[in-house]
Amino acid sequence: MKKMSKKTWTILVIVGAVVLGGAFFVMNAQAQKNGEGEYQTAKIERGNLVATVGATGTVRANQTALIVWRAAGTVEQVEVQVGDDVRTGTVLATLSNTSLPQNIILAQADLVNAQRALDDLTSSGTARAQAAIALRDLQEKFESVENYRESLDEPYELEEIVWVSKTIPGRGKVTIPKLKTFEYEEADQESKDKSDESVALAFAQLDDAQRTYNRLASNANFDEIAAAQARVDAAQATLNMAYLTAPFAGTVTQAELMAGDQVSTGSLGFRVDDLSRLLVDVDLSEVDINSVELGQTVTMSFDAVLGQEYVGKVIEVGRVGNNVQGIVNFTITVELVDSDEMVRPGMTAAVNIVVREIEDVILVPNRAVRLVDGERVIYLLKDGVAEMIEIRLGASADTMSVVASDNVAEGDLVILNPPSTFSMAGGPPSGAPGH
Repeated sequence: MKKMSKKTWTILVIVGAVVLGGAFFVMNAQAQKNGEGEYQTAKIERGNLVATVGATGTVRANQTALIVWRAAGTVEQVEVQVGDDVRTGTVLATLSNTSLPQNIILAQADLVNAQRALDDLTSSGTARAQAAIALRDLQEKFESVENYRESLDEPYELEEIVWVSKTIPGRGKVTIPKLKTFEYEEADQESKDKSDESVALAFAQLDDAQRTYNRLASNANFDEIAAAQARVDAAQATLNMAYLTAPFAGTVTQAELMAGDQVSTGSLGFRVDDLSRLLVDVDLSEVDINSVELGQTVTMSFDAVLGQEYVGKVIEVGRVGNNVQGIVNFTITVELVDSDEMVRPGMTAAVNIVVREIEDVILVPNRAVRLVDGERVIYLLKDGVAEMIEIRLGASADTMSVVASDNVAEGDLVILNPPSTFSMAGGPPSGAPGH
C-alpha cells in the first residue's frame, strides 16, 4: 500500500474536526430544543397575596384528667361508662369496704368526730351569748358573797319581831307586831372561814367564765375553727381514697374498670375530657411568630375528615420560645369555632393562619422554589437555557410567595419542574403547604 503524504494526513484531520464539531453543535442544539420542550414554565406576575402561616398541630380537649386509684382494693361498683356526661364530684366507681386498708375504714369515724367538733365551734354565736350570761351571773354571785364576807368583820345588831297588846280607842285591846332590837354581836370565826371559802369559789368560777367568754369573743376562736376544719378535711381526704370522682364537668372518654376487678394504687380508672371546647396547639418558627396575633382567623383541615374545612381563631400566643435541636419554636393555641362530633381529641390538624393581605407584589409559584446548599433558588428559562437564581422570599400562601429580592422581574419565565440534576434538594418555601 502506498503511504499517505504528510499533507494528506493534515487535510483528513481538519475535515474530521469540522465534521465532529458540526455533529456536536447539532446534537447540543437538538438537546436544548428537546429539554426546552420538557420544561413547565409560568410567567412571573404581579398580584395580591393573602399571607398565611401554616403548620400542623394536634387536637386536644379544653381540659383532660386521667383519674387513678389512690388505694388498692376490689371494685364494688362502676357508676359510668364511656360517653357518659358527668358533673364535678360525680362518683365514678367505689371500692368494697372489706377490701380497704384499715386507715380508710377508720376515717369514717374520724370524720364524724371532727365534724361534730367543728359544728360546736362554728355555733360560737350561741355559745358566746351563753358565756356572757354566765359571766354576768357569776359576777353578781361574787359581789354578793364578797359583801357578805365583809359584813362579818363588823358587829351587828340582832333584831326580832315581838307581839304586844295595845288599847285603841273605838276598837279596844288589840295585838300588834313590834321590832325589838337587842345588843350588838360579832360573827364567829367558823362563819368567817366558811364565807372565805365561798368567796374563793365564786372568784374561781368568775375567772373561768371570763376566760371562756374572752376566747369565744376573740379571734383566737378562728384558729380553733381552722384546726377543726383541717381535721375534717384530712378525714374526708382519707375516706375519698375509696372512691373515684370527676374533678370537673365533662365526658367519660376512657373506662378501664369492671365490678370485681382488683386494682392497685396508681392504676388508671377513667379518663374525663371537657369537650365543650376543642383546641389545637401549634408550634411556629421564630420567623413567623411576630406575624400572629390574638383573634386572627384560622382555617383547618383534618386527614380524618375529608373534604371538610373548619374555622378557628387564635386564643393564645406563646411568649417564650422552645429550643429543640437548635430550632426555636413558639406555641400558639387555636380554638375551633365550628367543631362537630367528627373532630376528636388526638386528630392531626393542618392549620393555616391568615396574617395579612398584601397588594401589588411580584409573586412566584411555591412549586418552583428549590433549596440548593441551604439557599432558596428558582430556575429562569432564558434563551432556552435554565439559569439558577438565588431568591429571597417574603410572605407566602398556599401556592404563591412574595419575591423580596430584586433579581426577578415581572414577565420572567420560571421553570416549575427543573431537572433534578439542577438542585441538591427541593420543596416549597417555609410556610408553604407540605413544608
